Amino acid sequence: MNFLRGVMGAQSAGPQPSGAETIQKLCDRVASSTLLDDRRDAVRALKSLSKKYRLEVGIQAMPHLIHVLQTDRSDSEIIGYALDTLYNIISNDLEEEEQEENSQKQVEDLGSQFTEIFIKQHENVTLLLTYLEEFDFQVRWPGVKLLTALLKQQGPQVQQIILVSPMGVSRLMDLLADSREVIRNDGVLLLQQLTRSNAAIQKIVAFENAFERLLDIITEEGNSDGGIVVEDCLLLLQNLLKNNNSNQNFFKEGSYIQRMKPWFEVSDDNAGWSAQKVTNLHLMLQLVRVLVSPTNPPGATSSCQKAMFHCGLLQQLCTILMATGVPADILTETINTVSEVIRGCQINQDYFASVNAPSNPPRPAIVVLLMSMVNERQPFVLRCAVLYCFQCFLYKNQKGQGEIVSTLLPSTIDATGNSVSAGQLLCGGLFSTDSLSNWCAAVALAHALQENATLKEQLLRVQLATSIGNPPVSLLQQCTNILSQGSKVQTRVGLLMLLCTWLSNCPIAVTHFLHNSANIPFLTGQIAENLGEEEQLVQGLCALLLGISIYYNDNSLENYKKEKLKQLIEKRIGKENFIEKLGFISKHEFYSRAAQKPQPTFSSPDHMMFDHEFTKLVKELEGVITKAVYKSSEEDKKEEEVKKSLEQHDNIVTHYKNVIRVQDQELEELKKQVESLKMQNEQFQTTITQQVSQIQQHKDQYNLLKVQLGKENQHHTSHSDVAQMNGVQPEDISKLRDEIEEWKRKLELLQEQLKEKDSLIETLKLPSIEGGTTEQSSQTNKPSGGPDADNELYKEVETLRSKIQSQSSDINKLQTENHELLQKLSLTPVPVSGDGGTVVVSKTADLDGRLSTLLQETKELKNELTALNEEKASLKLQLDSSNSTVAILQNEKSKLQQELAESKKEQDDLLVLLADQDQKIIALKNKLKELGEPVEDEDDTESGDQGEDDEEEDGEEEED
Repeated sequence: MNFLRGVMGAQSAGPQPSGAETIQKLCDRVASSTLLDDRRDAVRALKSLSKKYRLEVGIQAMPHLIHVLQTDRSDSEIIGYALDTLYNIISNDLEEEEQEENSQKQVEDLGSQFTEIFIKQHENVTLLLTYLEEFDFQVRWPGVKLLTALLKQQGPQVQQIILVSPMGVSRLMDLLADSREVIRNDGVLLLQQLTRSNAAIQKIVAFENAFERLLDIITEEGNSDGGIVVEDCLLLLQNLLKNNNSNQNFFKEGSYIQRMKPWFEVSDDNAGWSAQKVTNLHLMLQLVRVLVSPTNPPGATSSCQKAMFHCGLLQQLCTILMATGVPADILTETINTVSEVIRGCQINQDYFASVNAPSNPPRPAIVVLLMSMVNERQPFVLRCAVLYCFQCFLYKNQKGQGEIVSTLLPSTIDATGNSVSAGQLLCGGLFSTDSLSNWCAAVALAHALQENATLKEQLLRVQLATSIGNPPVSLLQQCTNILSQGSKVQTRVGLLMLLCTWLSNCPIAVTHFLHNSANIPFLTGQIAENLGEEEQLVQGLCALLLGISIYYNDNSLENYKKEKLKQLIEKRIGKENFIEKLGFISKHEFYSRAAQKPQPTFSSPDHMMFDHEFTKLVKELEGVITKAVYKSSEEDKKEEEVKKSLEQHDNIVTHYKNVIRVQDQELEELKKQVESLKMQNEQFQTTITQQVSQIQQHKDQYNLLKVQLGKENQHHTSHSDVAQMNGVQPEDISKLRDEIEEWKRKLELLQEQLKEKDSLIETLKLPSIEGGTTEQSSQTNKPSGGPDADNELYKEVETLRSKIQSQSSDINKLQTENHELLQKLSLTPVPVSGDGGTVVVSKTADLDGRLSTLLQETKELKNELTALNEEKASLKLQLDSSNSTVAILQNEKSKLQQELAESKKEQDDLLVLLADQDQKIIALKNKLKELGEPVEDEDDTESGDQGEDDEEEDGEEEED
């Protein structure tokens, strides 16, 4: 800054230098100064001059500024000044006053030229990308703005440089995570420019988690109530998704569609919407349409439509559709969005048919929308949107077509007149005085008949009461009557499109049309006249309708056979003139516009002439009608014969197709039965396995109980362990043992006494024996002895014997008690206290109670074992029954397989017959080709057959 003051001081002292000279001095200072402060001041001065002297600064200072970016990276302040200066040079976003001041000096497209100079060296862009990694605000923010300006000026070239730069896109994605909102918001603007019209960068940005970050920003900012940031995020999302199938699929699979539902939550009070909210909601609706656009691949569109239904997004859109107070442009865009969400998706179309408007009484949403379409006071764009919605509702929806046509049939019309049906609204619009209502109603009714021959025949039953006292006329007749009255061109074009759609591919409708003798003269008169350019479109459509009457004529009316109609054309119009008038349609400017996309978009009501689906019909019929008009009668006869033979063969083929279809159905049923039997077999096998495992468990439990019972028996016989287990203390056992020892000692003492007594008895017995012998000898020797001594000895012996018996009884008692004590001790030893027998008796009773408890448990275990054995027997019976069931199922399976083989054999035979018929058909077609007759391809024939089969099946379903 000191340098700048010196420069300005020098300027004031002498003649004031020009801006170019000042800039030159500053550039020299930047290039030559060794002090960083001086270079920084010089760059700051260049920044302040860069807006006013954009050209001079750009020419002289750009190389020096780039050099500063390369060499002074360590100083964030000078880098920030350099980036700001480059931004001012390259950007065209100058203030209006500055633009007026510099308008004469400014060279055209300076920004583009300076950008080209800057990006000529790719290293400059790579260097700029490295500065975007800096967290410093005064470096990062100017870098973001500069890169955005470069992309605006030379987008494709800068995109390519960033694409080949390592991690170039990833560095830019980090800007969305910056906590400073200014950088984050400018980062969104930068990514908008970066992703514009570059699918490769769009994919990289999407896979760098851009969807998640952008949706988070939208949620944080308040969804549709947010500010300009939400708008920028939505524009970036559109860049990423529009015409990019890969990103659309990634968006759907990432479950991001579900996160769009809160965007469309509106309150009951919708008054006073801000302009920003209207803009945000408009962009949100457009983003939904990007995902379900008819130009997307059908599979991707269908999956997105189903996802929107399952997450409730369609229901939310229908809520906005039926809400009050919604701005007109949002309502129009919502109708267009709902249209494309339901287009060709049966589940969404069925839901839309069930939506009712919040009125009293409730009316279907379709009826409310049709009321707006036929109301000439409604805005034109809104009426176009309702027509598009109705077309999308009927697109590939035969069920919906049938419901609309049924409201016109006599049996379903409400006789009370309390409610208005869709059919009544269409008829009212068809015959109103407003030509736009006529056109819209005619196109809507034509879509109800599109590719549905059954409904075309049913619509012939509709009768209209034109006035009181006059008989009713058919809808077909009334359309031709209005056509012949010379109404507006738009009305006649709409009615002619309806009639052409109605009569195409429906010979019965052609017969009804020809039955009115005034129709053909009117058509030939219209075609033959030389009218202005406005009427040429009507002439072309009249030629198309007359051609359809020839091509789909079944020759049931004698006066209007194909040959007679062609002779009439040749006499009154001329074949060349007829073909020329027919070509007016496809050459018209409105036809080309309508053929571009399904949505009816017209700049004004006067341009509303053609419908998209009708352009397809014209393209299909124009060539065949031309051929039909130029054919001779002989060629017609040959063609009729070939058609009859082809019809016969087609009938045969159709018959075999039906047979094959029935067999396929039977085969599918058999397959289902086999699958069900397999499932039952697997279930039985699982049950058997479970039962076997249960039996094994019961066996294991049984063995475990046996082991436990054996252990308990051993437990009763072991005295030491069980004693402790039953709560007997070791000291009680020792006391009991001492007592037993004492009793043993007493027993030994008694036994010793017994032995002494025995020895005494023996000693007593010996003297008695000796005494007897001596007595005998004394008697022999001495005849007289002493009787008193013998008596004393006898008494003493008796006394001893009684003592011995008493002692023996005592010994036996003691032995018995000893045995009982030992037995009780072996079973359950009890403690013996010093109190004696009372304590022993009480503890013996306690032991008896425990013993009875153990016996009771043993008895219960035996009972449980018996029950387990019974359950085992029942399980064996169930196992036997399951095995028999499995055998029966295996027999049925083998029978079904045999029947399947037989049905396959029959199908092979039928295929052989079909091959023979195909050879015959090919031979006949070859003959036709030799005769110069046009022959349809097999694919067309099969598609037609398939369509007829589908229509027959639909008809049967409706009758059911």
